Amino acid sequence: MHALLHDVPLEDAWAVSLSGGGAGRTVQDLRAVMVAGRAAAPAVVQGLFWLRGRIGDLLGWDHQRPAWNAQSYADRLSAADRARSLITPGTPDGSFRLLYRFEDEQLSELRNATVHAFASLSIRPTPEGYLAYLGVFVRPVHGFTRLYMGAIAPFRRLVVYPAIIRTMQSAWAERYGRESGIESRL
Repeated sequence: MHALLHDVPLEDAWAVSLSGGGAGRTVQDLRAVMVAGRAAAPAVVQGLFWLRGRIGDLLGWDHQRPAWNAQSYADRLSAADRARSLITPGTPDGSFRLLYRFEDEQLSELRNATVHAFASLSIRPTPEGYLAYLGVFVRPVHGFTRLYMGAIAPFRRLVVYPAIIRTMQSAWAERYGRESGIESRL
C-alpha cells in the first residue's frame, strides 16, 4: 500500500484494539463490523453524513465525471497484487471503489470534486485478539481540498471516527468477542 500511495499524504490514522475474535479473522470480518458500526453510529454522526451528502448533491461534488476514472490508482497495482487480490480492482463499494482486498488488508478509492481519497483497512492478530488499522490518505484535487479537509477535521477526529470506532468495537465484541481461539476440554 505504501508504495502504491507514495505520493498521497496520510490524513488520518487509527489503531483499534479488538478483543477476542478467535483464529483466522480476515479484513472481510473487520469490514462487516465497520459497516455495522457506521449503521449503528449515533444520530449526530448520521446527521453529519447526511449533511455532507446533501451539500455534495447541491454543489455537484459527488457527480461522477469520466476523467476521474482515468485517474484511478487501480492502474498502479502490480501484477502480483492483482493476482493476490480477492476482488477485481475497481469493484464498486458504496461511494468507493475497491482497489484490492487481501486476507488481511484492503484499499479503497474515492474520487469526487473535493478529494481523491483512499481508505486503508487492515487487521493483525494480537495475544488478546486483533488490532485493526484504519488509514485515510488524501490527494488534493485543487486548492479547495486543503480548506475542505481543514474545515471537516474537527468533526472527523473528535466526533465521527471515535463514534464509528466505538460502535465497531461493540459490533466486534457482539459477533466475535467470546471467541478466544483456545479450545477448552471438559
